[in-house]
Amino acid sequence: MTDHRTRRTPSLTVRTVETPSLGDRSYLVHDGEVAFVVDPQRDIDRILQLLQDEDVRLTHVFETHIHNDYVTGGLALARATGAEYLVNADDEVTFERTPLRDGDTVRIGDRMRIRAIHTPGHTFTHLSYALTDDEQPIAVFSGGSLLYGATGRPDLLGPDHTDTLVHHQYRSAQRLARTLPDVTKIFPTHGFGSFCSATQSAAAESTIGQEKRTNPVLTSDETDYVRDLLDGLGAWPAYYAHMAAANSAGPAAADLSLPERADAAELRRRIEAGEWVVDLRTRTAFAAGHAPGTLNFGLDGAFSTYLGWLIPWGTPLTLLGETAADVSQAQRELVRIGIDRPAAHATGGPERWSPDAPVSFPTATFADLELVRHHRNVVVLDVRRTEEHRAARIVGAVNVPVHELPQRLADVPPGEVWVHCAAGFRASIAASFLHAAGRTIVAVDDQFENAAKAGLQLVGAEA
Repeated sequence: MTDHRTRRTPSLTVRTVETPSLGDRSYLVHDGEVAFVVDPQRDIDRILQLLQDEDVRLTHVFETHIHNDYVTGGLALARATGAEYLVNADDEVTFERTPLRDGDTVRIGDRMRIRAIHTPGHTFTHLSYALTDDEQPIAVFSGGSLLYGATGRPDLLGPDHTDTLVHHQYRSAQRLARTLPDVTKIFPTHGFGSFCSATQSAAAESTIGQEKRTNPVLTSDETDYVRDLLDGLGAWPAYYAHMAAANSAGPAAADLSLPERADAAELRRRIEAGEWVVDLRTRTAFAAGHAPGTLNFGLDGAFSTYLGWLIPWGTPLTLLGETAADVSQAQRELVRIGIDRPAAHATGGPERWSPDAPVSFPTATFADLELVRHHRNVVVLDVRRTEEHRAARIVGAVNVPVHELPQRLADVPPGEVWVHCAAGFRASIAASFLHAAGRTIVAVDDQFENAAKAGLQLVGAEA
């Protein structure tokens, strides 16, 4: 899913290319003739289509940093268009690029000028880009530095660097606030659901002046900011470990053609070989009937984030969709995190995917769970992240975060398992693993806020 938004400065157009599944934004800016792009995602056809729609020529592609949450399309886009590719001179990369350092300026067309500002914190070499139009400050593209109501997290380079980076992050945000006018619009890459953001905000746009009033990094002293940010950090997706290496190597253009088609016998062979065969349908459809041994990562949720988080890197992957368009959508999301070529695909439904289909498991609400606990013993499995469980949890619930479940199936106590998360998506993923392992499952497809309303006893800091 992609959402294009247009925001106009007095004489420039800023087109936002959203990637909601990863919580990121890329930007295309033009003056009606020439354009530049900041932090493009891997599927560059979206940018190429925008260039055509806007009838402008791309001259520059900027990276704010070597990304940890997605594979960039920057190099491929520059090669496809003949644009310059601009990356921090201190980033160790294996491809030719135009190097930038703090204070360097780039003139684009007759009006636009970009100034690089070294803003370490999310990474050591992070750059923000301040845009002026005829010398008038307009915007800053802040990447993973100053976000809406937050900052980028400082722990993605490992624990040895976190303490240094969090202090850098504070000072970088302060520098932006001190040196840019209050009217400067902020265009961050992260902060819209991305795990690269230390916290989340519902804001859709902001300015330096607004952040000065509301953002903790600009309203707190350094000691309080550092303490609060570090205390609030939780787990981040395991696939992040592979992103920086891929980006430093210069990713090629993505291949979005469909992989080979697999029949029922081939699907069974792949499942028995320990490969992943993933059903892309909604959790409701999967629970009602699916092929034995398949796993459910629905396209209607954070599909690529959780699949990339759970899958052992390099495991062959087969995609099952009702239509070829579903498979194509899944491929688009997967190339963004470096899973380039699925092993195979199949379309249709469970009856076409296995002679033993459909198998199923029931779904329920928290009210159903409250009723059943009165007359039989069940295992309540909470697959939310540790920090979510700690904040508020059902009394007696066992917590195995969904990203740990494939390696911890033996930690789930024996008995009938009622599995829940915050809204149902992660519970369905977990239920598919447990069902494939032969467990008796009920998937709670409900909002966690309804647990207390249903009479279930909660404990925790916010219970």
